[in-house]
Amino acid sequence: MRTAVCDLLGIEFPILAFSHCRDVVAAVTRAGGLGVLGAVAYSPEQLEVALDWLDQEVGERGYGVDVIIPARYVGDESGGLSAAQAESLLPAEHRAFVDDILERYGVGPLPEEPHRSRGERPVPFSNRSAQDLLEVVWRHPKVKLIANALGPAPDHLVGEAHSRGLVVAGLVGKPEHARRQRDAGVDLIIAQGSEAGGHTGEIGTMVLVPQVVDAVTPLPVLAAGGIADGRQVAAALALGAAGVWCGSVWLTTEEAETHPVVKEKFLAATSADTVRSRSKTGKPARQLRSAWTDEWDRTDTPDPLGMPLQSLLVAEAEARIARSAASAPGARQLINYFVGQAVGQMNTSRPAGQVVMDLVEGYIEAASRLAEGLSAEADKG
Repeated sequence: MRTAVCDLLGIEFPILAFSHCRDVVAAVTRAGGLGVLGAVAYSPEQLEVALDWLDQEVGERGYGVDVIIPARYVGDESGGLSAAQAESLLPAEHRAFVDDILERYGVGPLPEEPHRSRGERPVPFSNRSAQDLLEVVWRHPKVKLIANALGPAPDHLVGEAHSRGLVVAGLVGKPEHARRQRDAGVDLIIAQGSEAGGHTGEIGTMVLVPQVVDAVTPLPVLAAGGIADGRQVAAALALGAAGVWCGSVWLTTEEAETHPVVKEKFLAATSADTVRSRSKTGKPARQLRSAWTDEWDRTDTPDPLGMPLQSLLVAEAEARIARSAASAPGARQLINYFVGQAVGQMNTSRPAGQVVMDLVEGYIEAASRLAEGLSAEADKG
């Protein structure tokens, strides 16, 4: 199972695990893969604490960090908005719609003041916010990989990362995106199909991966989207990928910090229970269908705002929903999270390290079946 990605990152298995949970990142890294911490929801102070903890937990191994620097977002033409400035751009119609959802579903307020401003902190999903996070990342030498999504990796990211010996990865949803990432100087391409959770394009993994491999050879490619067992790992390698990037499968692990109600929904969901919706971030992102996505999909309601305004608009509402979901039926109907179509295979909760080993063993079994079939055909000839 050793591939060019194993050599590039110094890992045993070409399995990269994207997770917002530091415990999952550490467990996967210790199991022989590479855990990658999704940092976009962290403040710089929170990220410092998380990376300090990971430095201790992974021993001599390394781990990765994922940031989001979109190619286009509201305020980029002005050098970036503060959160307070961005909040002033939220239309009254959209604020009223969110308030109406919460009232109709009986979601109560937070204990603290309900409309607190975020002040001068940079708006999320922007160059400014990402740069603050990157300044934290550069202080941690056990970070071996930095990944970026929603556009080509910026020059400052690539240059600084390479000067520190880090591998730079870029997530893409089209072959032309892959070529742009290659031209930007990244070392590793992640071809993410529409089945994946979070921000995705419209091309399925089975079609996308070989096209991206052909577009950027000899640059190594990871397959992402719809990968939750070893058979799918084998398929990814058969398509020309040098490894896999998995996200959704970790959301139901024992270490995951997934909201208990959301985890319960995931374990019961089928692959038909996800939708691509702009209702969380302003860009199409696959997530569990719920009353929340249905409300935003109605023809008589406002369209979601662009990134990052939609995230600012709904942040407090999502916090209120999460706080109430365990006890309030309406909040339970609304609550959801990013997840891919592989959710239909995520029907038991296992330790993250066991998931890694199950992926490896499933790959070996699938590859052995293929080898036996080829051997049998050769014998016939």
